[in-house]
Amino acid sequence: MSKRRILVTSALPYANGEIHLGHLLEYIQTDIWVRFQKTQGHECHYVCADDAHGTPIMLKADEMGIEPEALIAEVSKRHQSDFSDFNINFSQFHSTHSEENRYFSELIYSRLKDSGFIEKRVISQAFDPEKEMFLPDRFIKGECPKCGADDQYGDNCEACGATYSTTELKNARSVVSGAIPIEKDSEHYFFDLPQFEDQLKEWTNAGHLQDEVSNKLAEWFEQGLQQWDISRDKPYFGFQIPGTEDKYFYVWLDAPIGYMASFKKLCDNSDLEFDDFFAKGSDTELYHFIGKDIVYFHALFWPATLMGSNFRTPNAIFAHGFLSVNGQKMSKSRGTFIQARTYLDSFNPECLRYYYAYKLSAKIDDIDLNLEDFKQRVNSDIVGKVVNIASRSASFVTKKFEKELSSLCIEQDLYDEFVAANSEIAQHYEARNFGHAMRSIMKLADKANQYIDDKKPWQLIKEEGREQEVHEITSLAINLFRVLMTYLKPVLPEMAKQSEVFLNIDSLNWDDVKTPLLSHQINKFKPLMTRIEDEQIEAMVESSKG
Repeated sequence: MSKRRILVTSALPYANGEIHLGHLLEYIQTDIWVRFQKTQGHECHYVCADDAHGTPIMLKADEMGIEPEALIAEVSKRHQSDFSDFNINFSQFHSTHSEENRYFSELIYSRLKDSGFIEKRVISQAFDPEKEMFLPDRFIKGECPKCGADDQYGDNCEACGATYSTTELKNARSVVSGAIPIEKDSEHYFFDLPQFEDQLKEWTNAGHLQDEVSNKLAEWFEQGLQQWDISRDKPYFGFQIPGTEDKYFYVWLDAPIGYMASFKKLCDNSDLEFDDFFAKGSDTELYHFIGKDIVYFHALFWPATLMGSNFRTPNAIFAHGFLSVNGQKMSKSRGTFIQARTYLDSFNPECLRYYYAYKLSAKIDDIDLNLEDFKQRVNSDIVGKVVNIASRSASFVTKKFEKELSSLCIEQDLYDEFVAANSEIAQHYEARNFGHAMRSIMKLADKANQYIDDKKPWQLIKEEGREQEVHEITSLAINLFRVLMTYLKPVLPEMAKQSEVFLNIDSLNWDDVKTPLLSHQINKFKPLMTRIEDEQIEAMVESSKG
């Protein structure tokens, strides 16, 4: 198999709040896929960054009496700490408020402008006369013009689902100051997306997207592509558009460019070449993992921006669905809007990594974190099946056979069956069908436990002259555990490390499973994961309320 060179990104978390379990679905999904690629011997880099620009960040910093730079620096620390504690292993984590991002944003803009893809025109917008700023839709509230529901945003009604323009909102007020917004004209800069319609139609139907996404895009093409407003008026926290006094790049222009900026930072600190991964015609692989809510930006604006500025487009964009908890939208009052840190106060991060893996497929289906099912699944699969194989066998090898595994593999056929599952499990991982991979691994774990139950080493050890048999049975069980942990390593990296210590090996390598460990010294077994108790779930839900 030839070695692949791969660059992977996740969508950038917004630097205006904490990481929660909904966000983590994507970072865990991406991290598992990246770790799997590395087990296959491929060169795989994973970059991300905080999305650090926009009106909400400017206003929040203002409210706190600090500069936006101070706010995003603090948030970045907390984000990185959460990611690290969930064993999400970025090659580079950066910020969109960086010199690298300024450079690429200006470069891409100037290339688009020089090629005739940028237009200017005057538009009328809602303006806060007290704060002296133009108001994004999210910063205007009022009564829905369709159903009359109060306290609705300036672009859509959460009560009846209607969409409308801010000018149609009744009794509108600014969320920032409470003032009644006025209409004001301003010149804006637009990216001429319709010029890319033919290229985009071709690209979106060339296998770069999941079928559900391609179908959604077909609807958007039918409605007709619109020019995209890429500018915002000051005051705004972001990069000033070159050649203007008071215009800034809209946050969604420079956010995806943040992928390039973060990778450039990685290149500057290593021997990687930026052009190998982003130049037109590059033969390296580029993949973006995103949520289904930002497909429009990633499958239309982003490839068109890259096409227009003479960079390569991604090999694929992988979208996933939303997370619900106990069958409902995450809710603070129910205690199911759970922050990463709150989860970590109660649980091992790998329990969530496993549960998400068990639930994830290559489709865009929404995923439900049912807390009772979460407990049962972890207790049954990881503790009850996988860890159980090692814990019930290790004590025999340690106490009776001086920690040394037997010199022969007693049931070669059974061992070979575990090894033969290698390629099917690898295919599931590659295709992001993690749930299928977990089920295949747990079927094998059932077989290993069944083998131990059938052989009953705890009874045999009491019988005269059968010690050698017990040695071989328990040694095989430990070897089967080694194979399972190798397959689970992308999902459970920390438990894999602890298993490597127990097995007294440098690393659980995918290809090493072909040969069992024979006449090999192991270390004393220490518990690898403990059962989840109801009290832990109650504590997490309780501290998430309010």
